[in-house]
Amino acid sequence: MPFIALKVDVDTLRGTLDGVPALLRLLARSKTRATFLFSLGPDHTGRALKRVLRPGFLAKVRRTSVASHYGLRTLLYGTLLPGPDIGVRAAEPMRSAYRSGHETGVHCWDHVLWQDHVARKGEAWTRRQLQLAVQRYGEVFGRAPRVHGAAGWQMNDAAYRLEQDLGFALASDGRGDAPFRPLVDGRALDVAQLPTTLPTLDELIGTDGITAENVAEHVLRLSLDGRDHVYTLHAELEGGQLAPVFSALLDGWDAAGVRLGALSDYAATLDLDTLPVRPVGLGSVPGRSGKLAVALDAA
Repeated sequence: MPFIALKVDVDTLRGTLDGVPALLRLLARSKTRATFLFSLGPDHTGRALKRVLRPGFLAKVRRTSVASHYGLRTLLYGTLLPGPDIGVRAAEPMRSAYRSGHETGVHCWDHVLWQDHVARKGEAWTRRQLQLAVQRYGEVFGRAPRVHGAAGWQMNDAAYRLEQDLGFALASDGRGDAPFRPLVDGRALDVAQLPTTLPTLDELIGTDGITAENVAEHVLRLSLDGRDHVYTLHAELEGGQLAPVFSALLDGWDAAGVRLGALSDYAATLDLDTLPVRPVGLGSVPGRSGKLAVALDAA
């Protein structure tokens, strides 16, 4: 029976305070475990608006009603309003995910900073950002993180190497079609990558006649193809106005007999030592502006 790993990206203070508890209730109802990846430092979501000139960004904003999902206050953080420290303000909802039996891990320190700059930064900058996130995670949870999932699916070569140096056991940093071990500078790294394989709701809604009312049917059709998948959801969306969509997905997967769980549950079904080794780079994904970290075909 195929396996679908549920990866929850938590990008903002609002998503942590409101979206995480809502998702915990939905997951408890279906007795399903997920991986929650937290943004642990300042919420500077408002600074993302400078992406307005990026091809496809404005179209995505119009399609997905960003303001209604994130709220006006969140869209002012880091510009007209100071960016609140998520790890200080929302540590309790983070811990509640762990107490509820879910896997937790690191998404980033500063989501906008990582997403907009890491692809062009070097090792020193990248190490600093990861160390800040790892330190704060330890302060919140009292232990070191074992799972990493990059903000905005953005990485550089140093980030893959540093995951291994900093003790991560598992990562889901980019997009792809199957698990693999990354090949960086001719070196096969040990931290397995379980890439997101399915499109996200904000990539689908508003395209090709897909709406919030029928998007669950579309995702179910894509996911029930007999293959294993990683599905990335966002606390701000599936834990907010699109909660009915996620509820329908959970019901549909349950009816189909699909196994659901956290990233580590999925990894336990694999022989990580024999995963294919693949180079990593940047590529495009339908419905998502800019270039993302992707698994490349071996030379």
